[in-house]
Amino acid sequence: MSNNRNIKLLLADVDGTLVTQDKTLTEQAVAAARELREAGITLALTSGRPPRGMSMLIAPLKLEGAIAGFNGGVFVNPDLSVIESHLLDAAVARETLQLILDQGLDVWLYTETEWLIRDAKAPHVAREAWTVKFDARVVSEFTAADLKDAVKIVGVSDDLDKVASCEKLAQQKLGERASAARSQPYYLDVTHPNANKGAVVLTLARLDNISPEEIATIGDMPNDVLMFRKSGFSIAMGNASDEVKSQASAVTDSNQDEGFAKAVRKFILKAG
Repeated sequence: MSNNRNIKLLLADVDGTLVTQDKTLTEQAVAAARELREAGITLALTSGRPPRGMSMLIAPLKLEGAIAGFNGGVFVNPDLSVIESHLLDAAVARETLQLILDQGLDVWLYTETEWLIRDAKAPHVAREAWTVKFDARVVSEFTAADLKDAVKIVGVSDDLDKVASCEKLAQQKLGERASAARSQPYYLDVTHPNANKGAVVLTLARLDNISPEEIATIGDMPNDVLMFRKSGFSIAMGNASDEVKSQASAVTDSNQDEGFAKAVRKFILKAG
């Protein structure tokens, strides 16, 4: 198998990309990861999920590279030891919290190790707990200490237009003091300005001592476009919006139709 683009690392998004809609890794995805390893190409993951929420992927994929949780808010080794992290500024965290609540969204707060919520029965809490395989801690309010330790603040709503307009407002109000982007149509992720998927590409290049041009990226959401722009080659999933697809070097099939495995073989390994 020859990789004529001289790609040394493939950076993959998780939800909507690496796993299916029911959050499972297919046998083909695991096989594609093995084929990458055999070709000497590192597979790295980035996601809005906390690092703990990706731990179930580490063994089946035999991951050796860094894992970028919280869209690059925390980088960990495969044993989950922290390599580096980027906390939100406490004042920015407070402003973000108020902005999200003012727009009528529910709000979650993540620290390096914990997930804090205000209502266990709120939309997406049960589904998220099932996805990341650990439970949130319910608090009556977010304290100054919580805000000081915040790695990611999430606005949550099933009113997708409201989430989209909150994203625009957060980008406008917070400017360069934070990164604000939807990781799902119903989630708005706000992180440190250096915690975005574009910065993940640059950090992995530094950690692995390679050029960003030698990194390929694959994803499906607007926040993945940031990593498309920084990498040498980019692949959009078939389930991505036309807007996201238009920003990628290539498009593969959907995450329900082995899009990840097909992309690895067609575009990275050139195996057909």
